Amino acid sequence: MITFCISLVLLILGYLFYGKFVEKVFGPDDRITPALRINDGVDYILLPSWKIFMIQFLNIAGTGPIFGAIMGAKFGPAAYLWIVFGCIFAGATHDYLSGMLSIRNNGAGLPELVGKYLGNGVKNVMLVFTVLLLGLVGAVFVKSPADILTSMFDNGMLWIVLIFAYYIIATMMPVDKIIGKIYPIFAFSLLFMAAALMVVLFVRWYDIPELWETGVVSLGKLTHPDSFKDDLFPALFITIACGAISGFHATQSPLMARCMKNEHLGRPIFYGSMITEGIVALIWATVASYFFYGSPAPGYEFMAAAKDGYLTSAPVVVNLVCNDWLGVAGGILAMLGVVAAPITSGDTALRSARLIIADWLHMEQKTIAKRLSISIPLFLATMGLLIWQMENASGFNVLWGYFGWANQALSVFTLWTLTVYLAKNRPAYFWVTLIPALFMTAVCTSFIVISKTALGLAPEIGYCAAAVMCAVLLGIFLKWKVNLKPEDKKEE
Repeated sequence: MITFCISLVLLILGYLFYGKFVEKVFGPDDRITPALRINDGVDYILLPSWKIFMIQFLNIAGTGPIFGAIMGAKFGPAAYLWIVFGCIFAGATHDYLSGMLSIRNNGAGLPELVGKYLGNGVKNVMLVFTVLLLGLVGAVFVKSPADILTSMFDNGMLWIVLIFAYYIIATMMPVDKIIGKIYPIFAFSLLFMAAALMVVLFVRWYDIPELWETGVVSLGKLTHPDSFKDDLFPALFITIACGAISGFHATQSPLMARCMKNEHLGRPIFYGSMITEGIVALIWATVASYFFYGSPAPGYEFMAAAKDGYLTSAPVVVNLVCNDWLGVAGGILAMLGVVAAPITSGDTALRSARLIIADWLHMEQKTIAKRLSISIPLFLATMGLLIWQMENASGFNVLWGYFGWANQALSVFTLWTLTVYLAKNRPAYFWVTLIPALFMTAVCTSFIVISKTALGLAPEIGYCAAAVMCAVLLGIFLKWKVNLKPEDKKEE
């Protein structure tokens, strides 16, 4: 619990100090924002800043900081290090700068930004990759809340139909009609759940492993006897994504970039919502540590005995915690947050996909017919993924594994885009995103080489491949930077 307390303080300090530094690096000013300049009544609409924060937090959260943290806790206290340092120096920086860059480019989606700074070839790859990822998110985030609702009320298929029907409506409606009205309520539920669980943790002060305890964690593998034996690097950094860094967030930030009154709101909205998500991940990682490593046995021995890594039933942990720790009333409100979080991330994922495709086709989205022409094929493709997931016994876990890698790969593209932007506009500070870009490049490269769901080669080969990939990309970047012409260095 001491590691948890230190981590919590570090996240808050990270927002106050490093967040302020990153804000200074970007340099927000008083220029007119897209919400005021364009204002189409559908996607570009001015919203109150507190609503934007709640919507942004709910959009990026989903079940990621909950399920990911629960599964990541299998790696022991090392999870705390990744959540804290990943969130402050990578995730929140990634979210803030990508959100602000979208504002500077008329609320542009991620593929448009990637194309502007990395070239049209990369843009076309990113366009396909991003839309596929967002469809994957939509499918994953139908099944996981439906599973939780089914465990409470049965009628699994009915919940799936209702959630998907909601997706269709929310994706099509103007942003202030549904998202602007109900998201703040759901965000409050999710925050209430996290706060309530944190109070329980402090009151009960469970005996769980600390970071400095001998035999708890090593550089290569977790050594706790009840643990599974996946390689800590890179598996930990794929498993815990949304609580540390997530490329998915860069697809969501443009939604709120189109609703902000001024640029100075960027740090509390973009950087602050990511830090908040990191706190949620910390809480759930601690809760899961109690289940997996608590002493004496926490009373759910079947959870501690699980050695199957990614197949650990995170929804089961959520259900047990909310009902046993928070009572009936608190459990209902907490479960509302857990159920609403993935649903609301799913619908905004499909909304983002619609806008990205519209930008690519240069198709206005003010008329319903134009929105439908993009949305119908998108919904059909997502429905196909959902059906496959339901018919496959391990469908959710397979999709979650692919989502985890694709999610982090997306963050690699975003971080390199931001590095090029900083090299041109803030040349003294390009290292702010270069370091996390290289780290996440190493994570994604080694994972695809080592993972049994991909190439399945020896870890040493994966690490060598990661080192080579980082060296090649760094060399390309430095060569480009040296040859950068003076007239190309400043675009503002």
